[in-house]
Amino acid sequence: MEQLKNKFLNELSQELGTHYDKENILREYETHIDEIILESFEETDHGKLEDLLFTRLGSPEEIAAAWQEELSVTPSNMKWLFILLNIIFFAGGSFLTLIHNLYQWSWLTSIWNHLTSIPALIAFLYLFFWALLGYEMGRGFGHGGRKLLRKTFLLSLIPNLILMMLTVFEIIPHSWFAPLLTKTFIIACIIFTIFLYPISMLGYRWGRKASI
Repeated sequence: MEQLKNKFLNELSQELGTHYDKENILREYETHIDEIILESFEETDHGKLEDLLFTRLGSPEEIAAAWQEELSVTPSNMKWLFILLNIIFFAGGSFLTLIHNLYQWSWLTSIWNHLTSIPALIAFLYLFFWALLGYEMGRGFGHGGRKLLRKTFLLSLIPNLILMMLTVFEIIPHSWFAPLLTKTFIIACIIFTIFLYPISMLGYRWGRKASI
């Protein structure tokens, strides 16, 4: 069994070549191979076990090809993409709030009233955004995506914290967020923010499994 694992990993190592995350990829696949061997401890036929590895994980050539494709999306590009999306989300919301309170256009008031009537749905969609962030980091960068996720999360959280401070210190008038800004809503936002990172980590772990 050990010989089969070493053969698989050696072939995978050769196929990966100079991939920047080669060592982490090999460690990750070694773990999965150990799990498969443990699950199939009664199987003594090396040929059948090798077929099982290829079925569950893919051949070393297929695995390496999949990881080489991921090189087209660099960690830096992925990080700044999600940071930009979060900024756009907040900038759009801030612009809508500002225009609504300055001009009181009827069509904009209608949109505002509709949005403020579905805070739970908006919160769910925002949670999905953070779960997607973690998933893409895990799927695209595997073990190395954990550190990238942490950096991206902290940078993406800056607009959230700025808005929270501006609101708490009443630099932004509370009346602008009527009828949302209640004690219950503020507490919910704090709890919601605390859960963003765990949600991202769940997405990351799911993405790592999906990359195998």
